[in-house]
Amino acid sequence: MDKFLRSISSVLILGLNATSAVIAADAVVDMGLIANYGSPANALKRIGPQAQRGNAGAEALLGYMYEHGLGVPQSWPAAVDYYLLAAEQGDATGQYLLGLTYDKGFGISRDVVQAYKWLDLAAAHTPTKNREYFLRLRDAVAAKMTRAQLDLGQQLALEWSMTRTRRQTSKQY
Repeated sequence: MDKFLRSISSVLILGLNATSAVIAADAVVDMGLIANYGSPANALKRIGPQAQRGNAGAEALLGYMYEHGLGVPQSWPAAVDYYLLAAEQGDATGQYLLGLTYDKGFGISRDVVQAYKWLDLAAAHTPTKNREYFLRLRDAVAAKMTRAQLDLGQQLALEWSMTRTRRQTSKQY
């Protein structure tokens, strides 16, 4: 419970000038939603089944819980798996957190091209209040990339968006 409360309180003191983008993830993840359940165990009881049914928002939150060991054993690989499930469904939080894990190499091989792709997609899909922050993170990753890597990251993001649009269009008909 103490770890849970510390994680919740970190949201209140974090600013956008945090030294680690991964720590700053707390400021974007809706920790209030997790806190509303009263304890990590209660949050897991509610979020876990939703994630198992494919709810992208719940998958991103469950990934966050695994990343920080909230109600579950801390596991970067499990966090990455849930972030990927959420990200592939177009969830901006999942895309953002997956981009950060690729950038830092936590639970997955470090890959700035994939980090750029997912952060770019997150910026495109997030509510306006988070967009500027996501763009700054994406641009920070871009500053580490060669021109060829940047071109590839942009191409991958565009291809992902086009493929998703086609899939959504075909489901409507």
